[in-house]
Amino acid sequence: MELTILFGTFAVLLVLGVPIAFVLAIASFATIVHMGLPPLIVFQRMASGMSAFALMAIPFFIFAGELMVRGAIAEKLVRLAAGVIGHLRGGLGLVNVMSSTFFGGVSGSAVADASAVGGLMIPQMKARGYAVDYSVNITVTSAIIALMIPPSHNMIIYSISAGGMISIADLFTAGILPGLLLAVLLMVAAYVVARRRGYPAEVFPGFPALMSIFLNAVPGLLLILVIVGGVRSGVFTATESSMIAVVYALLITLLVYRSLSWADFVTATLAAARTTAMVLLVIGAAASFGWLLALLQVPAATVEFMQSLSDNPLVIFLLLNVVLLFLGCFMDMSPLIIITTPIFLPVVTAFGMDPVHFGVILVLNLGIGLCTPPVGSVLFVGCAVGKIPIMQAVRTIWPFYIACIVTLILVTYIPAISLFLPKMFAN
Repeated sequence: MELTILFGTFAVLLVLGVPIAFVLAIASFATIVHMGLPPLIVFQRMASGMSAFALMAIPFFIFAGELMVRGAIAEKLVRLAAGVIGHLRGGLGLVNVMSSTFFGGVSGSAVADASAVGGLMIPQMKARGYAVDYSVNITVTSAIIALMIPPSHNMIIYSISAGGMISIADLFTAGILPGLLLAVLLMVAAYVVARRRGYPAEVFPGFPALMSIFLNAVPGLLLILVIVGGVRSGVFTATESSMIAVVYALLITLLVYRSLSWADFVTATLAAARTTAMVLLVIGAAASFGWLLALLQVPAATVEFMQSLSDNPLVIFLLLNVVLLFLGCFMDMSPLIIITTPIFLPVVTAFGMDPVHFGVILVLNLGIGLCTPPVGSVLFVGCAVGKIPIMQAVRTIWPFYIACIVTLILVTYIPAISLFLPKMFAN
C-alpha cells in the first residue's frame, strides 16, 4: 500500500504538470503520513540530501560555466572548431559538434551548451542555407557531450547518490572517452545527412590563421586540463577544483580576454544562484523520495526481480538501458540519478558491472532523455533558440538519436571505453 501511495501520488502529480521537486516532496509526504511517521522526516531528509559537502562543487561549477558563457568563451571555441573542420562537407554541422565538445569541457552543463553554442551556430547555419531542423538537431544532441566530460556536476550527484564511495576523479576521467566517442558518431551522422542534403563546405582559413585562432582559444581550453589534471594528480579535490574553476574563469574573462563586463558578471551571478537553488531543491526532494524507496526495500526487490528474469548480464544490462531511456523521457536528470542509483546500482554490481562504468552509462542514458519529448529540457532550449516547433525537430532527429544509441550500446558492452583512463591513471 505504501508503494502504491508513493508511486501513485508521484504519477498523478507528474501528469498534472507539477514541478518535479514538489512532485517528489509531496509524494514522500503523503507516504510518510500514511505510514504514521512524523512528517518532519521529509524535511529532515531533504536538508540532509542537500548538505553533502561534495555538493559544494555544483554551485561553483555552475558559476564558472555562466562566467564562461557571459565572457564570450563560446565564440572563441566555435571559431577554433570552424578553422579545424569547417572546410569539410556540411562543415558547420561538424563545427557545431566540435564546439559543443570544447564548450562542454568548460561548462559541464548540457542546457548551457545548447544555449551558448546554439545561439552562435544556429543563426550562422540558417544564413548559409542549412535547414533549421538540422541545425537544432545537431545542437541538441551534441549538448549531451557536456554531461560526459569534466566538469560534469551530474557525475558528482551520482557519486553522492551511491553513498559517496565512488571516486569523483574516476568518474570525471571515465566519461572522457565515451564523450569523445559520442562526438565522433554525431559528426558521422551530421556528415551523412549533410551530403544527402547537399550542404556546402566552408573555406579553410589557412594554417597561420588557424594557429592564431588556436592560441586565442587556448586559455579557455586549459580549464579542462586544470580541473582534470589537478583532481587526478591529487593537488586538489573535486570540490576544490570547482572553486579554482571560478577563479580561473574570472581571470581569463577579465584579464586575458577582457570580455566580461560588470553587467555580465551580475547576470552570471544571478543566473548561477537561480540554477543552484533549483538543482539543490530537486536534489533534496529526490533524497527524501530515495530514502523512502530504501525503507520500503525497493532496491532489494528490484535485484530479486531482475535476477528472476535472467541470469545473463547482457540481457540485464539491455533491460536497464531500456528502462532508463524510458524514464528519461518523463523526468529531469538530477532527480532520476538520485532515485535510480540506489535501485539499479545493486543490480548491476550483482551482475559484475563496475560502479564507475555504471555511472557513465546512467549519465549517458539520462542525457539522451534530455533530448526527447515530452520533458526534454535540452530539446526545449534548442527549439527555442532555433525558433521552431518541437515536433518539427523531432521528425528529422532520428539519425542523431541512432548515433546516441550506438554510443550507449558500445559503452555498455565494452567496459574498457569507460574504464581505460581511470585504470591508467590509477597505475
